Amino acid sequence: MVNEGAALVDRIKAEAERLGFASCGIAPAADDRLRAERLERWLGEGAHGSMEWMETRLHHRRGPQSLWSEAKSVIALGMSYAPAHDPLTLAGTPERGRISVYAQGADYHDVVKRALKALARWLVAEVPGAQVKVFVDTAPVMEKPLGQAAGLGWQGKHTNMVSRTHGSWLFLGAVFTTLDLPVDQPHADRCGSCQACQDACPTGAFPAPYKLDARRCVSYLTIEHKGPVPEDLREGLGNRIYGCDDCLAVCPWNRFAQAAQANRAYLPRAELVAPRLAELLALDDATFRAVFSGSPIKRIGRDRMVRNCLYAAGNSGDKALIGPVARLLGDADPVVAEAARWALRRLDPITPFP
Repeated sequence: MVNEGAALVDRIKAEAERLGFASCGIAPAADDRLRAERLERWLGEGAHGSMEWMETRLHHRRGPQSLWSEAKSVIALGMSYAPAHDPLTLAGTPERGRISVYAQGADYHDVVKRALKALARWLVAEVPGAQVKVFVDTAPVMEKPLGQAAGLGWQGKHTNMVSRTHGSWLFLGAVFTTLDLPVDQPHADRCGSCQACQDACPTGAFPAPYKLDARRCVSYLTIEHKGPVPEDLREGLGNRIYGCDDCLAVCPWNRFAQAAQANRAYLPRAELVAPRLAELLALDDATFRAVFSGSPIKRIGRDRMVRNCLYAAGNSGDKALIGPVARLLGDADPVVAEAARWALRRLDPITPFP
């Protein structure tokens, strides 16, 4: 029976690879008390900012069986999106916006979920009677701890998954199943004494290794945060207008990662690699939707994107942006209008603006 289970896991991993997953491992579905306690403590500190949805479904986040009591095993999967270029190169080009690598191609939610569903269908066909549920990102699942438990890698000091072969560039997903599968060994932490990710954070979002304060994280501020970004953090945004790759990009384990050219869905769209701030500042709602169709960026809406671009313009020192910024002083969105006033004070502190 044990041999049969091991053989099935081997076939699962082979099928996962065929479907485009770079990593696959099996974790137990039992809830993990220590992980749940850490999550509760983090939420209790308010480090999740305004992401109330993390609190409202806390009872489900405690572990796989808290979400689905019949689950016995979790198939944890990782899909590589390793970039062919260095995400940090645009730091020296302030008139252009920096968009996180993961958002420069197709929406990973769609790509990963499609592959997860294909794997789930295959498994049900292989083992009639097996029940499955698939999850990627939007469900109350702690994918990173599950990935570590399944041997995909470990949660690094930047709190993201790190793989010895894929670096910090993995999209994570999971298939919960009622099958009782042989589990893989958890992956050991390989960060050692390295502090590269901690030192790279432009806004000091890591109060300690392995601990993230989302309220200071550029990714949270540019994507999840809806109101004005606190003024003391705006300069740290630099020209980052959607997400941030800095703590991921400096990880030494990335030297083993191969650019994810095999999955064409993640190839960057030319218009998202290094967009000009002047062009993005001119976006109206309809144009925003057209430009970011099929991209995860579409979820934040025009107002938040333009707000981010105004902060980047204010940090740029590029006086050619004064005109595009000034045109947004009367924007219908008060957050955008306030960001325009802030950017103009930075670009032209002498000329009075209304």
